Parts: sequence; C-alpha cells; structure tokens
Amino acid sequence: MTTSPSKVALRGYQVAAHEAIQRGFAEHQRQLLVLPTGGGKTVVLAHLAATHQPRRTLVLAHREELITQAVDKIRAVTGLIPEVEMADFRASLNAPVVVASVQTLVRSSRRERWPHDHFGLLVVDEAHHSLADSYLNTLRYFDENAFVLGVTATPDRGDKKNLGRYYQNIPYEVTLLDLVQQNWLSPIRVKTVPLEIDLDDVGTTAGDYNAQDLGHAIEPYLERVADVLAEHVQRKILVFLPLISLSRGFAELCRQRGLRAEHVDGTSDDRGDILARFRRGETRVLTNAMLLTEGYDEPSIDCVVCLRPTKIRSLYSQIVGRGTRLYPGKDHLLLLDFLWMSEEHVLMKPANLIAADAEEANAITEALGFGGDLEEAKGKADADRAATLRQRLRQNAKRNARTFDALEFALSLGDVDLADFVPTMPWHGDPATSRQREILGKFGVDPGTLTCKGQAAALLDKLFLRRDLGLASARQVLWLRKLGHPKPELATFDEAKQFLDAKWSKPAVPAQP
Repeated sequence: MTTSPSKVALRGYQVAAHEAIQRGFAEHQRQLLVLPTGGGKTVVLAHLAATHQPRRTLVLAHREELITQAVDKIRAVTGLIPEVEMADFRASLNAPVVVASVQTLVRSSRRERWPHDHFGLLVVDEAHHSLADSYLNTLRYFDENAFVLGVTATPDRGDKKNLGRYYQNIPYEVTLLDLVQQNWLSPIRVKTVPLEIDLDDVGTTAGDYNAQDLGHAIEPYLERVADVLAEHVQRKILVFLPLISLSRGFAELCRQRGLRAEHVDGTSDDRGDILARFRRGETRVLTNAMLLTEGYDEPSIDCVVCLRPTKIRSLYSQIVGRGTRLYPGKDHLLLLDFLWMSEEHVLMKPANLIAADAEEANAITEALGFGGDLEEAKGKADADRAATLRQRLRQNAKRNARTFDALEFALSLGDVDLADFVPTMPWHGDPATSRQREILGKFGVDPGTLTCKGQAAALLDKLFLRRDLGLASARQVLWLRKLGHPKPELATFDEAKQFLDAKWSKPAVPAQP
C-alpha cells in the first residue's frame, strides 16, 4: 500500500527515536519508547506504522479522546486511513491501521475477529497501563507474531523496571528537560504556596489517594487557594481537583473573586463550548475533576494548579503536561505547588517530573526551595551528584594510561545518569559482552571500568551517535575538558582538533644572538 507524503516533518529527536526503534527490533520484539507529554509520540508511531506497511498496525488506547487523536494524526502524517474498533465502531479486516479501545478488545468476541498473526506491529499508547490484565490479554493474543512498541512519558527508574516485566528494551529516551533545552517544550517554574494542607487522614484506593477523602481534606482550603489564583489573573489557569462537586464549587469561588472561571466534566452538555471559550481566552480559569488529564491539548495554558495530589507519577506528569506546550508569548509554565502535609513519602511533587528516583527528587526539591526554575534546580542537583562521582573517580587507580575510565568519559559529557548507570531492563544488569568490551576498548574506554551490559550499550550508543554527528571523539572530549574548553561535549571533531593543536603547539624558540 502506498502512502501520501508526510505533511508533518519529524523533529530531530523524533527521527532519532524512529531509527533507534527500528534498530532495536532487530534484537528485541517488545520495546518501550520514553517520550514526555508534548513530545509528539503520535507522530512517531504514525511514521512507524507507515514504515511497517504492508504489515498492519494495531494501536491500543483506553480513552476516546486518545483514539480520536491517534486516528486524526496518523491520517495527517502518513495518508494511511486508520479505522476504529470501539463500541459500535468496527474496523474492517483489511484496514492498514486499527486504532482500538482496550475496553472493547478485552472481549474475546471482538478480539478474535482477527487471526493471531493479523498485525505486524502493536502500539500501546500510555504504556504505563500495559501490565493491566485488559491490556495483557490483548497483547498476548497478537504479540507472538508482531513487534510491540509501548509509549510512555514516565521518567522514573522504578516505573521502567516494573514495565520491564513485559518490555525488553528502551531503544530511545528523551526527557522533559531535553525538550525544554531544545526549545520544543516550555520551561517550568515552580511557585511553592505556603499553604499547609494535611493529608494524613486520607486513605488509599487502588494505589492512590481516595478521591472522597481528598475532597474532605482539601475543601476547607479552597477559598484561600482561590485568593492565590486571583493574584495570577493575567494567566490562563487549568485546575485539577478530585471531585466534580469540588470543581464546580471552586469555579464559583474563583468567580466571586472576579476571575472568569468555568467548570467542565464528562456530563457537561456544552463541553465543546466551554473548552472553546477557554481556548479563546474568554475564560481564564478552567476547573475539572481529572477529565482533562489525557488527550486534551491547549498550548496557551501557562499555569497549572494540581489540587488533586497523587502517588502516581504518570498521572502527575499528565496533569502538568497540559501546560508544557509552546505558545506565542508564553515564556514559561507556572506550576503552583502547595505544602502537602503527609507521612507518605511517595507523594508526587514538581521534582518528580524530572527525577530518576526518590533520592534525586529529594535533591531537586531541596535545590528548588520555595520556588524557581526546574531546569536550574536539576542542574544544581546534578552538579552535587557529579562532585560525588568525581571523588569516586579520583579513588580509582589508573591502570592503563592509554585508556580512560567509563565514569570519567560520562562525567566529561556532563551525563551523570550514564556515569551512575542504574539498570532498568532485565538484561541491563548482565556483564558486558566480549564484543562490547572489545569495541569500547577501541574507543579508548577501559573495559574493566564498565559496570554492566546496560551501561556498555548506553556508552556505545553515545559514542556511535557522536561519531555519526561529527562531534569530538571520546579522547578529544576528555582533553578539551582538562584544557578548559567551555563546551567540550558540543565541539565538533574538527573544532576539537584545532583547539587541541593550538594548546599543544609550542612557540618557536628565538635564535641566540
């Protein structure tokens, strides 16, 4: 089947993701792509579906908004005509792409319309749901003869390890801060509001705070929160609350303070009109009870207020992600954070958007203090972590002057996660293979300093990418850093050579009279 030319050009990181996924499928049948909210995951999966033609693709999602979004984007990007399998909608057996509700395919009568080998590619949107029985039953029906790609925005190592029970590899990962630094997403500034809200009496249901209990805990503070919002009347504010009744009441409190506020929920007959008024700026505050966590895109939002505290990282990421897209005149997203008082150590906070684990989240939270730029706080936490790693490096005896420590190279690139590599996929913890050790040795890395197979693979990916991009070699980077180059990790091979030649060239000795 032929497709029309793409109407949506891939961004650089999307091209890299697409290529890495294709390479990964040579060794791993089930892969996980980590891409933050707003990173254009549907564009990547659309190109992947086109690449895998004429083998058919099945896209699994769990909400109508996500299904509609995927259908529209795949058609716009590739020219393929997806068909929907959901409720009364039935896809034909010859559809090139089927976008299906997982709640529909959990019924065997709907799933078994297709043979086991009907699809060559399975894509799981919001892959953090993959381990639920509703997903696994469908995946296992089709996955013996298909490649599987899960897409998730989760940045947490623990989440990745959990998903490693099904997925075998992470071929590509880009973080929220990566896309902020590349000017694809809006910077995030945090303002901590000194309003202490006690959650100690809130119970837990299905792994997260109970919505009814949250409602009772938060309601006494809503007037004071509305006062805080009145200080930011110039912003377009999206507010998340745990209950519909609470959302309606909070919108009224905002209106009493002169804010143009509306509430929206799944039963709102005029939902489209409400969202349109918010989009046009006629409404400045929009309140909801978790309706708009997924599948809602309004780039002009420049303030997010989470009055629905959660223990679930993916949910918190989705909430904040409603405001991370770029928009003309928007220079940052303001995230209002409150002093949630709880004995629970897993309560999600702004730092959890970018932290790899609880320890790093605590370090970033400490760096943030009562507010600031998330990127700057992460940079301070990384600098402290790098200092600790350099101390460890100094304690390592140098055995071979012709090679360098893997930790040393990673720190020279400013990549503390590579330096302090923590396995996530099951195979990561295996010893580095002889082939990995041999190739890394040729690059100058001391094989004896590798911690595991996963770190070796990550190092090789980094080195091959740098070579392909014409960037400075590993040895050059190390010398550039030692000799004071301002940005050794960004220097090209030729720039590095010129810099080093200039540093190492000796001035001519004048002749003796």
